[in-house]
Amino acid sequence: RALVTGEPLPLPLARELSERCDEVWNMYGPTETTVFSSGWRVDVDAPGGVSLGRPIGNTTIAVVDPAGALCPIGVMGEIWIGGAGLAIGYHRRPELSAERFVDLPTSHDTGETRMYRTGDFGRWRWDGSLEHGGRMDEQVKLRGFRIELGDVEAHLATCPGVRQAVAAIRELPHRGPVLVGYIVPRDTMPSPEDLRRHLRRHLPDHMIPGMFVHIDRVPVLANGKTHRSALPAPESAGGADTGKTLPRTHAEQLVWTVWSELFQTTALGVDDDFFELGGHSLLAVKLAARLEQVMRKPVPLGLLFTHTTIAGLAAALAAEHDIPDLPVALLQPLGDGPPLFLLAGADRYRAL
Repeated sequence: RALVTGEPLPLPLARELSERCDEVWNMYGPTETTVFSSGWRVDVDAPGGVSLGRPIGNTTIAVVDPAGALCPIGVMGEIWIGGAGLAIGYHRRPELSAERFVDLPTSHDTGETRMYRTGDFGRWRWDGSLEHGGRMDEQVKLRGFRIELGDVEAHLATCPGVRQAVAAIRELPHRGPVLVGYIVPRDTMPSPEDLRRHLRRHLPDHMIPGMFVHIDRVPVLANGKTHRSALPAPESAGGADTGKTLPRTHAEQLVWTVWSELFQTTALGVDDDFFELGGHSLLAVKLAARLEQVMRKPVPLGLLFTHTTIAGLAAALAAEHDIPDLPVALLQPLGDGPPLFLLAGADRYRAL
């Protein structure tokens, strides 16, 4: 019987241990609650991935929101622990003790009056077990949404073909902050479409990475923790995708060029989706403004939400502004400028 504790148990490690042991248990609990507070006998085929299980005897666990109220089932909050294993406090650290060891309001029917704030996110599952959601100090904010990186990583690790995964927020030129999933594959790298399809079953849209990067291994510090700052920049990871469908008409070339400018990459195909590339509403406003500047024609913002691929948006713009469907091979550069400036509008096409 193997008891695993101290760090979140990755599903791949759980599988390997289960092949070598009669029983594998995922144990959870900080030192301040002396020391195991919950446990779960690992079932690698269980839906939802690795669980923290249920409280052990003489132990109470609560999931509490920022206002101090108990969270309903399925809602993420901070894990509080009380019971017979609760420490008195920190030695000669009264201020820290007062911050972390708190008295529970009498309205909370948990059976405890004093509990320890773990600093861990968690939520109750429908089966009564506890799910870990990462550390509060790993929580990030992206376009107004709070995101627990540990929660994203835990679900990425359950994707088929993924051996190990790390999530991080990276600041990209012209795009701002983007949630990036770094993947160590089991064999070949899963496609972004397959990864997103799997994640959408468990996570809201704002917690689905806008980019996925193939890495050979996860960089770690001397203490074994993930070295997030050593993760490669998305632009330098991997080359262009030669399987992409390149622009076929002037309108597609125009949209492709503006997208390349905004996303800072030429590895784009006409079937790529704006939002699956990491686009969002603020970037859509910027894209519409840039297209209007280039075309000298109005570009309704709604077109970007109803036609999310280069091919679809180009066809909509061509229909909206009567742009001839000329093959891209006819396009000739105008002086030293990029070809798109020759495509400013229907009048210039007719002159050509």
